[in-house]
Amino acid sequence: MTDTIPQPRRLTSLDDGFLTLGPDTAVVAGDGTERTERWLRATLGAATGLPLPPGTGDHDVVRLSLDGALEAEEYRLVVAPAGVHLEGGGPAGLFWGAQTLRQLLGPDAFRRAPLPGRRWRLPLVRIEDAPRFRWRGLMLDVARHFMPKEGVLRYLDLMAAHKLNVLHLHLTDDQGWRVEIRRSPKLTGTGSWRSRTKYGHRASPLWEDRPHGGFYTQDDIREIVAYAAERHITVVPEIDVPGHSQAAIAAHPELGNTDVVDTASLTVWDTWGVCENVLAPTDTTLRFYEGVFEELLELFPSEFIHVGGDECPKDQWRRSATAQARIRELGLADEDELQSWFIRHFDTWLAARGRRLIGWDEILEGGLAEGAAVSSWRGYAGGVAAARAGHDVVMCPEQQVYLDHRQHPGEDEPVPIGFVRTLEDVYRFEPVPAELTPEESAHVLGTQANVWTEVMEDQARVDYQTFPRLAAFAEVAWSVLPAPADRDFPAFERRMAAHYRRLDALGVAYRPPGGPLPWQRRPGVPGRPIDGPPPNK
Repeated sequence: MTDTIPQPRRLTSLDDGFLTLGPDTAVVAGDGTERTERWLRATLGAATGLPLPPGTGDHDVVRLSLDGALEAEEYRLVVAPAGVHLEGGGPAGLFWGAQTLRQLLGPDAFRRAPLPGRRWRLPLVRIEDAPRFRWRGLMLDVARHFMPKEGVLRYLDLMAAHKLNVLHLHLTDDQGWRVEIRRSPKLTGTGSWRSRTKYGHRASPLWEDRPHGGFYTQDDIREIVAYAAERHITVVPEIDVPGHSQAAIAAHPELGNTDVVDTASLTVWDTWGVCENVLAPTDTTLRFYEGVFEELLELFPSEFIHVGGDECPKDQWRRSATAQARIRELGLADEDELQSWFIRHFDTWLAARGRRLIGWDEILEGGLAEGAAVSSWRGYAGGVAAARAGHDVVMCPEQQVYLDHRQHPGEDEPVPIGFVRTLEDVYRFEPVPAELTPEESAHVLGTQANVWTEVMEDQARVDYQTFPRLAAFAEVAWSVLPAPADRDFPAFERRMAAHYRRLDALGVAYRPPGGPLPWQRRPGVPGRPIDGPPPNK
């Protein structure tokens, strides 16, 4: 019952006995503990059937309190014969401690209703714990395959259970626009639906010949953000510019390079890869996206706003008289500097409104404002360069923590993409590059696992690719672990035996250790496997 994931910093057994929770067990909630108190009654109360009423005294209670001597996300959990005392440095730390308390109760505490005959016992322990990183993220790509609101709320609960605290929502791409912008109803009216979808890798001959799409209303977004906040999770939105923008151009042709392509004939893209149709570097485009971001800032209170900035082909700009005129007007050297100008415009615009820009590591090319941050996806190099230049970094290298990459070399692995990244590979991922000095390492805000959904057509496929590897990633993001080669993976596997039962109770369609179940396979659907170990740079 102490097989907790992520592994806490210090866990001490106080005795061989147990504390049993029953119908008379009360919750004594101090000031500032309201969110965790609500969660305990709503979630643990539902799973156990215990009322957990408000109470007083020191016996048969779960006592919640804050201790200003602890860090904001730090907690202390003591289970003694008289009751439970859970202290957090702040409301977030208290909540993370409640996640550990739930794990100690056993896998059935992860169900939505009580099973008959269950006894709710806690081992007598003292746990002192705090996270290694402040940014422990999961990116969900809801643009390629739309995840309905209920699915996003479910993933917020799964994140909370693993002590992850940043949900990066990839809301726009060539294949769909997923957030309502009231001043531009065409973005969702036209841009949120495509007529068909490539099934498998982009080289696949297979198509799903039916429309696919959907979007979140602004009230949906407010609900998602509020639900996340109750769980101490920040939602960071991504609106991709200037590449990955065909869905926006299909809705508003004037945003594209109209002097080199018939943008009025473009539709929302139905295949995968890097699309050549990119935004035009015009004042019209800048003003349009400023309007988009104005509405976005009202919906998302996050410090960071993600602007993408990756994989922007320059061929249309090379052929566009309008783009070439802008290069001359600004005194730029080439199209790469034009992209940098585009990104820096929104860097400045967001900074003036008290927010910070974050983008994929291509945004480093050409220079950034002081407050901008970088998501390092093309390996470690972008993160190293950013940290050395004084920029904050979120480490999410494709070769290590892109969970769309295949989990096993077996032929029955569904739609195999990229390198083999096993559960052990993810567990041995190290977010802080060894070549950084301590001062430079301080710029590593944390780490993030990315789930790109080109070949994930529904929730079950997302679950399969994400779990159980997200559990290993969560331990990397939270726990202070030895160097990768020295990590005790067999011990982690033993703890995972209990964790699989938690995932079962939560209804997660994870990849079993022995390989995919028959209904998880996708025979005949081609992927793009890459052989050999991934480059570690």
